[in-house]
Amino acid sequence: MRLDHLEIFAVAPPAPGWGGRYWLIVRITTACGITGLGEVYAAGVGPEVMNAVINDVFTRHMQGEHPENIELMSRRAQSSGFTQRPDPTVFGAFSGLEIACWDILGKARERPVWALLGGRMNRHLRAYTYLYPEPHHNPVAFWTSPEMAAESAANRVAEGWTAVKFDPAGPYTIRGGHMPALSDISLSAEFCARIREAVGTKADLLFGTHGQFTPGGAIRLAKAIEPYDPLWFEEPIPPDNLPGLADVAAKTSIPIATGERLTTKAEFAQALRYGARILQPALGRAGGIWEGKKIATLAEAAGAQLAPHLYAGPVEWAANVH
Repeated sequence: MRLDHLEIFAVAPPAPGWGGRYWLIVRITTACGITGLGEVYAAGVGPEVMNAVINDVFTRHMQGEHPENIELMSRRAQSSGFTQRPDPTVFGAFSGLEIACWDILGKARERPVWALLGGRMNRHLRAYTYLYPEPHHNPVAFWTSPEMAAESAANRVAEGWTAVKFDPAGPYTIRGGHMPALSDISLSAEFCARIREAVGTKADLLFGTHGQFTPGGAIRLAKAIEPYDPLWFEEPIPPDNLPGLADVAAKTSIPIATGERLTTKAEFAQALRYGARILQPALGRAGGIWEGKKIATLAEAAGAQLAPHLYAGPVEWAANVH
């Protein structure tokens, strides 16, 4: 059995469009006709350029190889061009292709992929949901309305969700960290207060920021929302400022979560060293299922937890569950 043929599909998310601008689904076919699906989560370049990267990674490092040899193919991709360091574009391409290899192996062995990774640990997994507008909400006003967010949260809890995520501190920006306005801090605290009032202790609050603040700004914001006991404070500062992450972690009781924009075990090991306590690898970027298993082991040894990130499609979701 060897990897033979690659197809790439750029898929628009179904309406209303949550889950990214597009999903990049890959399908690998072996020489003996077994197919496997994977998903690439790497949006630093457009889909046409990303398609070329995916094709290049497959052709140079994977085509003709046995799908079992995942460690070998991973090291080839990471070391290509005398790099041997994390690259979210190249390793994002490899991540989706790696997920497809596991799909092939499961089909070939007639076993679910989790059976090839040490077996099933949990019969049920806890999940969270992002808060989105209800059908009767104004879809523009929703993002700055604590009242609408609280209503959406109460409805999600009624459906059975036990954690809800929201990010009212302002949209993602290109700046390398800024100080939040007092109005942003006040609005964030109001969101937390209203949502906590709506859900009580039936759901945890997950507070995101898209990595947009300075360490000092993140600490100010953390103090304002601490009374509402969020389960995590996600990406409080840009992902490359690890000493700043340690500063934030030391000055708040809220566990720090990060990892959506990180790739490979090397970057996650550093995040743990600097205070992250909830790791959020996106398996379509971080290296795939095998690299994700390594990251989970690092977290376990450090007393941290794993909450795989998903702002992509159903194939990465399936990989995250494994």
